[in-house]
Amino acid sequence: MLRAFGISDTGRVRPTNEDCFALDEALGLLVVADGMGGHNAGEVAARMAVDAVVDHVRSAERATRRNASLPGEPTGEWPFGFDPALSRDANVLRTAIQIANLQILEAAISADGCAGMGTTIVAARAAGGRLVVAHVGDSRLYVLDAGRLTQVTSDDSWVATVLAREPGVDRALLAHHPMRNALTNVVGARGRTDVHIVERELRGDETLLLTTDGVHGVIEDSALERILKDAGSPITAATKVVATAFARGSRDNCTAVVAYTDNR
Repeated sequence: MLRAFGISDTGRVRPTNEDCFALDEALGLLVVADGMGGHNAGEVAARMAVDAVVDHVRSAERATRRNASLPGEPTGEWPFGFDPALSRDANVLRTAIQIANLQILEAAISADGCAGMGTTIVAARAAGGRLVVAHVGDSRLYVLDAGRLTQVTSDDSWVATVLAREPGVDRALLAHHPMRNALTNVVGARGRTDVHIVERELRGDETLLLTTDGVHGVIEDSALERILKDAGSPITAATKVVATAFARGSRDNCTAVVAYTDNR
């Protein structure tokens, strides 16, 4: 079980908050999304994605407790297939995001004002001594372990693509490039999205941090590390992260979710 706290703030520039998050401490589930699209459609997409993930994970957990099916069994539980190389929890999160993708795509086609909407998402489940992360876009998950902060996710962005291809490129130039905010993969853009999965063991004393780009776009990893080390609780850490983002000039919505994997 996790101890977690999340905070999301519209900020001083944007008229609406297109970020969304959810926590389920009993399930060890954390979800953060950052929507995009005109006429508040980004807010709609983010909420749809978060709700779809939470609903599917809860349904899958109930099915597991009833022993309704075995991992890999060809039932309606795995409408997008079951990858035997991944854990059951990873397959559940991957399926949940694909369900969200279709729901958002259908809404964008059928609902006035929702055309072109989409969202990033990062969903994590800490259970049974393991962390499973599924993500699309550039919302991130970090882990503070043994005093060191590590970015677990990788960004689906134009900047990340350039850096992977040319690691020696001048980052200062990229920071001002007109394509710097372009995403290469989102939820709701096409019939099937690319869901990235990361799985790792948990020792039981890690701190997890999920953020939208309004936060990590202005706070370097070293500063995030210091905040998490100095904070004595998830509420203190999450509040400080968002406050620091605005103090450093973030013009976007800012969301931070912090969770402790033990009973400190």
